[in-house]
Amino acid sequence: MISSLIRSLPCLRPKWTPLNFTNPNFVRLPTSHPVEEENFPGYVASRYYPTLIGEILQDRYQVVGKLGFGASSTVWLARDMEYQRYVALKIFINATSMGQEIDDELNIYERIQKASQKHRGRKYVRSLLDSFDIDGPEDKHRCLVHPPLWKSVATFLRSNPVPSEQRLPPVMLAVTLHRLFLALDYLHTECKVIHTDIKADNLLFGIDDESVFFDFEQNELDSPCPRREIDGRTIYTTRELRIPKNLGAPILCDFGSAVRGDEQHTEDIQPDIYRAPEVILQVPWTYSVDIWNVGCVIFNLFLGGSLFSGQDPEFQAYRSRAHLAEMVSVFGPPPPDLRARGQLTGKFFSEKGELSAGIRAEEHVPLETLITGPEGENKERFFRLVQKMLQWEPEKRQSAKELAMDEWIQMELHK
Repeated sequence: MISSLIRSLPCLRPKWTPLNFTNPNFVRLPTSHPVEEENFPGYVASRYYPTLIGEILQDRYQVVGKLGFGASSTVWLARDMEYQRYVALKIFINATSMGQEIDDELNIYERIQKASQKHRGRKYVRSLLDSFDIDGPEDKHRCLVHPPLWKSVATFLRSNPVPSEQRLPPVMLAVTLHRLFLALDYLHTECKVIHTDIKADNLLFGIDDESVFFDFEQNELDSPCPRREIDGRTIYTTRELRIPKNLGAPILCDFGSAVRGDEQHTEDIQPDIYRAPEVILQVPWTYSVDIWNVGCVIFNLFLGGSLFSGQDPEFQAYRSRAHLAEMVSVFGPPPPDLRARGQLTGKFFSEKGELSAGIRAEEHVPLETLITGPEGENKERFFRLVQKMLQWEPEKRQSAKELAMDEWIQMELHK
């Protein structure tokens, strides 16, 4: 009985001892070739914390290897020696470069942590285990500690070498959407949080297989990852986690752009091609922007392409006017009530609701014709699902809770 109690309370177990990651048999990459985050435009080495594999942070977390990188952070697998578990460390660039953003994501996670933990969707939202600041050579760096996850849905799709086949099977899509809607219902109703940045890159598969982390660690000990050493700084290459024997459900991640839902918003949000019409027209927006966002993401996950591109032929780049013109070609003109509420409506539409001079919509293309793959009654059910999300008027979009019970999703889940 006592041994069982010790196993259930990690803090009572003996702590892990540090491992030795000084194996010298690694590949030294040429100093003339930038590596990973060094390739970002405007990269400044001093902004990044010079993480070293094997170092111990907070007298507790030993860095095992690099999992990923971005323009504002790097991500590392680490050993939580106190609780005898593996964690992911997200280490941001220095506080001066982050500005106010350094606290935004942490504030949202704290808001989530204070909400009810009993909701079904809680387990499909990435949790925060710990947070702290690290003293770097020139400034402080914020570190967020999370349970480690596997690849993103986007990376999983791109692993298929045939572009036309980079789509989720129907059952897998149904599971992904069901968990995502549960997560959004939790965020919207319990946490009062709007995500604003839903995309395949921010949906990561869970890992129900601890051996994945042990294998990663052993590989780093036996065959250290290649690295570039320059000006006293080491830039490591990422090492992939192997495919778990038991892949967990998709988890909604990255709350760096999330906002409180109990405040009024009109600011610009969302990835360009997923921007909701109210965002573009500068109508006060709320939780339903996430629903529009999911409706657009479905095309990338399942239908082999994007619903909108927003590419303006005149500028050869994304423009709001081109995006709105695409919406008009699919859904017809926006209703008068929505137009009346937009601060920027006059920039794109006449008083009669026609597109302004210089903005041209293509010939009408019904949404149903853009849905390829499903056939017969199955296609009709799937079309109805998409239609529940892609509505001009935010108030007409279904809630995440309603969408989790959608007929097409439930049918696929019970096959």
